[in-house]
Amino acid sequence: MSKNSFKDLILYEDDNYILINKPPFVSTLSERHATKTSPSILSMARTYCPTAQACHRLDKETSGVMVISKHNDAYKHLTLLFQKRKVTKVYHALAKGQRDFKDTIVDLPILKLSKKGLVTISKKEGKLALTTFNTIKIFKEHTLVECKPHTGRMHQIRIHLACLSAPIAGDESYGGQHIFLSTFKKKFHLKKDTEEQPITHRVALHAQKIVFLDMDEKEIAVEAPYPKDFSILVKQLEKFV
Repeated sequence: MSKNSFKDLILYEDDNYILINKPPFVSTLSERHATKTSPSILSMARTYCPTAQACHRLDKETSGVMVISKHNDAYKHLTLLFQKRKVTKVYHALAKGQRDFKDTIVDLPILKLSKKGLVTISKKEGKLALTTFNTIKIFKEHTLVECKPHTGRMHQIRIHLACLSAPIAGDESYGGQHIFLSTFKKKFHLKKDTEEQPITHRVALHAQKIVFLDMDEKEIAVEAPYPKDFSILVKQLEKFV
């Protein structure tokens, strides 16, 4: 992705920070086998600002708002805010089943399984993890959920929703299943000798909003529109409520 393409991702920019709408299927940091055709967010950012640093991470499949610092002081400032839990993050997820969450809190410690790249709940060895969930809209077989993580553990929202028997659509690692149009559209016909594909090929999780105070105590609050695949998925579910 070119410098100009990176500019297309920018939602907000000042002298200290760049906030972007991260596309799905792009890693925050470079992977071992990264290529010019599959660059990371950080490598793209550095074509635009050579001193850029990623202030936090989003999973490769997760889309949404992400903060990049332009210089080291800005990076240190936001890192400290994250450590003090003074950054508000809001995610939207499409969860399995009809769920009526009203400030539903999940307070279950998370343990990272290093060999598998996954996590589990462990009250003995896990680290504190706290998430609040609220229902946005209920569909026929799924629910659009607002998720507010108060800590920043790996896969926190994903495993906490799974603990509520509401795994995220497409999240096969934690019990979720992909959504196919044929499951809720009557008279669905597939062309001969073709295999039906899911409406979206990823975990249906989007970082919708972030709020924090900058180095001058000015509030920065930025929302990220849904990417095309997430938007299409929601619209399809709305048709068949």
